[in-house]
Amino acid sequence: MELKAVGTAGTLESSDVMITIEPAQDGGIVLTDFQSSVINQYGRQIKAEVLASLERLGVKNAKVVVNDHGALDCTIKARVECAYYRACQADVDGVYDWGGVIR
Repeated sequence: MELKAVGTAGTLESSDVMITIEPAQDGGIVLTDFQSSVINQYGRQIKAEVLASLERLGVKNAKVVVNDHGALDCTIKARVECAYYRACQADVDGVYDWGGVIR
Protein backbone atom coordinates (compact mmCIF):
# COMPACT_ATOMS: atom_id res chain seq x y z
CA MET A 1 0.00 0.00 0.00
CA GLU A 2 1.05 3.57 -0.58
CA LEU A 3 1.15 6.38 1.96
CA LYS A 4 -1.45 8.95 0.87
CA ALA A 5 -1.99 11.19 3.91
CA VAL A 6 -0.84 11.81 7.45
CA GLY A 7 -1.63 8.94 9.80
CA THR A 8 -1.48 9.16 13.57
CA ALA A 9 -1.98 6.55 16.27
CA GLY A 10 -1.54 6.53 20.02
CA THR A 11 -1.89 8.99 22.85
CA LEU A 12 0.33 11.10 25.06
CA GLU A 13 -0.68 9.11 28.14
CA SER A 14 1.81 7.29 30.31
CA SER A 15 2.93 3.91 28.91
CA ASP A 16 1.83 4.85 25.39
CA VAL A 17 3.45 6.29 22.28
CA MET A 18 2.10 8.62 19.61
CA ILE A 19 3.32 7.81 16.12
CA THR A 20 2.72 10.09 13.13
CA ILE A 21 3.61 8.94 9.63
CA GLU A 22 3.35 11.02 6.48
CA PRO A 23 4.41 10.48 2.89
CA ALA A 24 7.79 11.80 1.83
CA GLN A 25 9.55 12.09 -1.47
CA ASP A 26 12.70 10.06 -2.03
CA GLY A 27 15.03 10.02 0.90
CA GLY A 28 14.03 6.96 2.86
CA ILE A 29 12.53 6.94 6.30
CA VAL A 30 13.32 10.06 8.31
CA LEU A 31 12.57 10.47 12.01
CA THR A 32 11.79 14.19 11.97
CA ASP A 33 11.08 14.34 15.71
CA PHE A 34 11.89 11.73 18.35
CA GLN A 35 10.94 12.38 21.95
CA SER A 36 10.80 9.94 24.84
CA SER A 37 10.58 10.14 28.60
CA VAL A 38 12.99 7.18 28.70
CA ILE A 39 15.28 8.18 25.82
CA ASN A 40 18.48 7.74 27.82
CA GLN A 41 17.59 4.17 28.78
CA TYR A 42 15.68 2.88 25.74
CA GLY A 43 16.05 5.43 22.92
CA ARG A 44 18.01 3.14 20.62
CA GLN A 45 15.59 0.24 21.18
CA ILE A 46 12.54 2.42 20.50
CA LYS A 47 14.05 3.80 17.31
CA ALA A 48 15.06 0.32 16.15
CA GLU A 49 11.54 -1.03 16.82
CA VAL A 50 9.89 1.79 14.86
CA LEU A 51 12.25 1.36 11.90
CA ALA A 52 11.94 -2.45 11.92
CA SER A 53 8.14 -2.22 11.98
CA LEU A 54 8.15 0.19 9.03
CA GLU A 55 10.50 -2.10 7.14
CA ARG A 56 8.21 -5.11 7.71
CA LEU A 57 5.31 -3.03 6.38
CA GLY A 58 7.32 -2.19 3.25
CA VAL A 59 7.57 1.55 3.85
CA LYS A 60 10.37 3.08 1.78
CA ASN A 61 9.87 6.86 2.08
CA ALA A 62 8.21 8.50 5.06
CA LYS A 63 8.53 11.23 7.63
CA VAL A 64 7.94 9.83 11.11
CA VAL A 65 7.34 11.54 14.43
CA VAL A 66 7.66 9.53 17.66
CA ASN A 67 6.51 10.87 21.02
CA ASP A 68 7.03 8.09 23.56
CA HIS A 69 5.96 7.96 27.19
CA GLY A 70 7.33 4.57 28.20
CA ALA A 71 5.50 2.26 25.77
CA LEU A 72 6.32 -1.41 25.55
CA ASP A 73 7.60 -2.88 22.27
CA CYS A 74 4.23 -4.49 21.51
CA THR A 75 2.54 -1.09 21.87
CA ILE A 76 5.11 0.55 19.59
CA LYS A 77 4.50 -2.11 16.91
CA ALA A 78 0.73 -1.69 17.17
CA ARG A 79 0.88 2.11 16.95
CA VAL A 80 3.22 2.03 13.94
CA GLU A 81 0.93 -0.43 12.14
CA CYS A 82 -2.19 1.61 12.91
CA ALA A 83 -0.59 4.91 11.83
CA TYR A 84 0.59 3.22 8.63
CA TYR A 85 -2.89 1.94 7.73
CA ARG A 86 -4.39 5.34 8.50
CA ALA A 87 -1.78 7.05 6.34
CA CYS A 88 -2.61 4.64 3.51
CA GLN A 89 -6.29 5.48 4.06
CA ALA A 90 -7.01 1.77 4.22
CA ASP A 91 -10.26 2.47 6.06
CA VAL A 92 -11.62 4.00 2.85
CA ASP A 93 -10.89 0.79 0.96
CA GLY A 94 -11.94 -1.43 3.87
CA VAL A 95 -8.65 -3.32 3.68
CA TYR A 96 -7.10 -4.09 7.04
CA ASP A 97 -4.62 -6.86 7.61
CA TRP A 98 -4.21 -6.21 11.33
CA GLY A 99 -1.29 -8.14 12.72
CA GLY A 100 -0.76 -9.83 9.40
CA VAL A 101 2.62 -8.28 8.65
CA ILE A 102 4.13 -7.34 11.99
CA ARG A 103 4.86 -10.23 14.29
